[in-house]
Amino acid sequence: MKGIINRPVKLWLVMVTAAILWMMGAGFQKANSASSEDLYDGLKLFSDVIELIQREYVDEVDSKDLIQKAIQGMVQGLDPHSSLLPSDAFEDLQIDTKGKFTGIGIHITMRNGFVTVISPIEDTPAHKAGIEAGDRIIKVDGQFAKDLREAVRMMRGPKGSKVAVTIMREGIKKPMEFELIRDEIPIQSVKFVTLKPGYGYLRLSNFTATTTQEFEKALEKLEAETDSMKGLILDLRNNGGGYLVTAIEVASEFIDKGVVMYEEYGDGSRDTYTAKAGGRATEIPLIVLVNEGTASASEIVAGAIQDYARGQLVGVVTYGKGTVQNWIELDNGQGGVRVTIARWLTPNGTQISEVGLTPDVIVEITEEDYTNGVDPQLEKAIELL
Repeated sequence: MKGIINRPVKLWLVMVTAAILWMMGAGFQKANSASSEDLYDGLKLFSDVIELIQREYVDEVDSKDLIQKAIQGMVQGLDPHSSLLPSDAFEDLQIDTKGKFTGIGIHITMRNGFVTVISPIEDTPAHKAGIEAGDRIIKVDGQFAKDLREAVRMMRGPKGSKVAVTIMREGIKKPMEFELIRDEIPIQSVKFVTLKPGYGYLRLSNFTATTTQEFEKALEKLEAETDSMKGLILDLRNNGGGYLVTAIEVASEFIDKGVVMYEEYGDGSRDTYTAKAGGRATEIPLIVLVNEGTASASEIVAGAIQDYARGQLVGVVTYGKGTVQNWIELDNGQGGVRVTIARWLTPNGTQISEVGLTPDVIVEITEEDYTNGVDPQLEKAIELL
């Protein structure tokens, strides 16, 4: 029986190998023969190992599952932000910037082999329970969270249902247990308040398709309350990112002209993103709040503001996600691949990946501050205005 099972698998793998080699000849003619032979040998080894496992492994295995896991390992081995998602999870992971969903409300990534919190989303179960940027998610409902896909799947669920999340936090020896009630996660990304006449506070929780419009409406309302804006605090703390185009638009609200960021590809070529004309806040004195949960698109905005000395950054060193990913949908409903296509640099040419942005004014928040409801970072920002 095993021989019968193996034959279609072997035939299928040979067909895949042939198709890849055909594409190599058609689309990669510049590749030398040595590299082509290396790839052929690698594909043959892959086929041989699959067949060996099918023949010798103690339990029956699903060949498609083996192949998917192999591809996942290949993609995740590139960097922490590249991944393969099957069809049932491909749309789920994109919902954060498209519509409402139910879950606990966190942005996560793979970092150093662990599912790691980039930032909690404001006013969500995770945020209210005290889950923080940098927390490592070890288990969900008692099951080990081994990869990003499984972690997302296990933490999402019906509104009102319970989920137990076990995390490890730097500086705390024992795992921390959180029992959360899943809720509808809001996508509204902008909140604002007048601190005092002429001084406004704008909080951006992420960068969605509607963030720019929300930002402009919020600024209009702040301006309507005073004769002139004398100062503005832009809060990007725990903002895990979002759409690149939205980040460029938001940065353009504060920077009247010039480069916002460079996108640098593997061959050394660059795309340049410049500020769009017509920004509403290019002359308003500005302070930007950042922390370890400020990542990706929010670092683009903060980095441009810092490089142009448009405003001071207050807080602690940011997350350091200095790469750009693209979602590529696979044929025949097989899901999609999220692959890193470039690195991005600030206007001064700084690459912040794994390093982050260092604020102009370092202000930390202690556990005691959290407990007492004190925000020294915001207090310092108000003082600087």
